[in-house]
Amino acid sequence: MERTKISTKVAICSLCLFILMMVGCMFFLKVAPHIPILLVLVTAVILGRLFGFSYQELEGGLVQGVYRGLQPIFILMLVGLIIAVWMMSGTVPTLLFYGVGLLSPEWFAPAALTICIVVSTFTGSSFTTIGTVGVALMGIAVALHVPAPLAAGAIICGACFGDKMSPLSDTTNFAAAVARVPLFTHIKHMLWTTVPALFITYVFLFVVGRSPSGGEQMQLQPMLDALTGHFHITWLTLLSPIIVVILAARKYPVLPVLMTGIATGIVTAIVLQHVPSVAAVFHVLQDGFKLDTGEEMVNNIIQAGGLQSMMWSISLIVLALALGGVLQTIGFIEALFSPVRSLLVRRGHLIAATAMSSISVNVVTGEQYLSVLLPGETFRTSYKAIGLARQNLSRTLEDAGTLINPLIPWGVSGAFFAHTLQVPVSAYAPFALFLLLSPLFTIVFGYLGIGIARVDKSGGGAA
Repeated sequence: MERTKISTKVAICSLCLFILMMVGCMFFLKVAPHIPILLVLVTAVILGRLFGFSYQELEGGLVQGVYRGLQPIFILMLVGLIIAVWMMSGTVPTLLFYGVGLLSPEWFAPAALTICIVVSTFTGSSFTTIGTVGVALMGIAVALHVPAPLAAGAIICGACFGDKMSPLSDTTNFAAAVARVPLFTHIKHMLWTTVPALFITYVFLFVVGRSPSGGEQMQLQPMLDALTGHFHITWLTLLSPIIVVILAARKYPVLPVLMTGIATGIVTAIVLQHVPSVAAVFHVLQDGFKLDTGEEMVNNIIQAGGLQSMMWSISLIVLALALGGVLQTIGFIEALFSPVRSLLVRRGHLIAATAMSSISVNVVTGEQYLSVLLPGETFRTSYKAIGLARQNLSRTLEDAGTLINPLIPWGVSGAFFAHTLQVPVSAYAPFALFLLLSPLFTIVFGYLGIGIARVDKSGGGAA
């Protein structure tokens, strides 16, 4: 069969079909996103065959798409292990014990946001922040009767701050590299949209968080008694996360850092919590931590983690990565947006088109790396053509690519966050204001000319 190029009309019709399939299955049939994503993947393969691509080419694109996401998949596996280990070692129970005493329901949301900002900035990883500190904070939120969607929204906003602004973040480095901008030039330029979005988020969480939550402090004592009755509560259990933060801050690779956290957590569990055997440790690593404390609230918090707990998210991510690989192979994204590129001669239109492209790639593929890479490659020359510096492109890719992914139920981040915090994306999304405002500010500032860098005629900032 002779290969033909996918037209823009076919790409738009296919996009509408893909979205209809996803939305119809998830919101009307009330099914998990795995099978809908698989159906879209099969449809994309059929589309590729109809346009002359061989099965070997499509399979190669599928495999390449999954290959690009192997590091996040391994991170998810290790995060599942570290959650289980830090439950077993008493790390999370200790954080829970002291956190309940230090945090109040009225101030929980802004406090959780601040804590996660600090941790994610040092680690550069929203996954690590959510899987460790985020899990502990959700436990505290449950104990304080803080609404779960509000708590999850605050935690996710703080975790994603580091994913966007930390020089240790892979997506921050990736967006700068795609746009060919020096890393700290990219980070500095993002302050234009980050500062107002973060400020409004703090105000929002202060106002919403101080509304009545229904918490009753007298109900906390049985929970505290259960914690002290089954765990050795001591600051020594915090050595493992402290080591993880220090290593991350010293720019060690994330996988060895997480493995160090697992190893030190196991040692802590054996020494302080008197874990009976190596076999018991292996069971916890595989299936998660299980302990009946006699207090249902505590059980719901500490019975978590393990390698198997991550398989729901990992299987969804593999399908989303495979879909992204196939769509890139058949030229779907290029067909969708490249005809518009020549028409974008106005600053506001170009920035808005870049942002909407990143959002669209997120919606179609659920993959944040593709949402940065494909629009970046498509529109980079357009920025140069109208005299805009490259950091405008890198900022737009970060705001609309990295930060939108947690708002997509089948996205890599959205699936992991929802599964780990046990709060659906649709529930926490209205409270994740930082994620919603950043791309909005990017588009609005593009039209208003606020925080826009022009090409440095000497060559330093040329697009």
